[in-house]
Amino acid sequence: MIIEFILVAVAVFFLSVLLEKLIIPILKSHKVGQKILEIGPRWHANKAGTPTMGGICFIMAILAVMAVVAIITAINGKSRELIPLALALGLATLNGMIGFFDDYTKLVKKQNEGFTPIQKIVLQSLVAILYLISMSATDNINTALHIPFTSVSLELGLFYYVFAFVLIIGFVNSVNLTDGIDGLASSVTLIVGAFFSVMGFTTGNRTLVLLGAAAVGATLGFLVYNFYPARVFMGDTGSLFLGGLVVGMTFVLDEPMIIFLVGIIYLTEAFSDIIQVGVYKISGRKIRVFKMAPIHHHFEKCGWSEIKVVAVFSLVTLIFCIIAFFGI
Repeated sequence: MIIEFILVAVAVFFLSVLLEKLIIPILKSHKVGQKILEIGPRWHANKAGTPTMGGICFIMAILAVMAVVAIITAINGKSRELIPLALALGLATLNGMIGFFDDYTKLVKKQNEGFTPIQKIVLQSLVAILYLISMSATDNINTALHIPFTSVSLELGLFYYVFAFVLIIGFVNSVNLTDGIDGLASSVTLIVGAFFSVMGFTTGNRTLVLLGAAAVGATLGFLVYNFYPARVFMGDTGSLFLGGLVVGMTFVLDEPMIIFLVGIIYLTEAFSDIIQVGVYKISGRKIRVFKMAPIHHHFEKCGWSEIKVVAVFSLVTLIFCIIAFFGI
């Protein structure tokens, strides 16, 4: 599996870099550039016009490499292993497609809103339901929920699907919120992907190793162009795909609760936004808990550079991934 991990990660990395190099000029020529909302950070105004939708490159790279892996696996008579792999990639790809059409809507309408929140949630809900039905139909889901750091597993039965549905929707959108400054979502997901790779080796789960390798190669390749100062953004196309991929790896590991540790930054980003909006509305638009939400903007307003935010958030992710390793 070590050789497979290296081959997949390297192949996805180089293919991502190549595709970004080819597509960035095309995005620029068609003026597919990021628009900055007036309510956004003023210091991000210089990012206006930076090509977006770059996530489509690492998505294509992952799917191309995984197609080759699938063919080789099938030839070796191990087609059964392809089911959880295909389902996880399906969850990621369908969410990526929602992101793609969202990005496309923004560009066509010359707005920064894209789909309405209701439209996006409905589409994501359909994807989550389809994923869970497919997992159940192929006997790739376990309704007994393991509690990290214990030997306790709670049999939830049908309630497990409710929990899983909320988890999928919540974390897919949390990864989307994390994609707010140069290199942040890519760096955090790189570490999360590495964690799942390690767990794949530890548990002998080849599917998890392959998915982790894909995540590592894709995010590393994208960081070549997305690290500060970013020459391209992944857009909702990339962030929703990565969200689906992270959640998919969680279910392949059969440890959904562990995402609350390894995805601590995603969770913090989401809750900072929820708290900010909630308190602001409840207080009659008088109180803001953070200087700006999501929380990475709060730290920017505290004087942190984008590089410092990325470094600290990545370190926090690494620490929580190490903690999570001992909780399984």
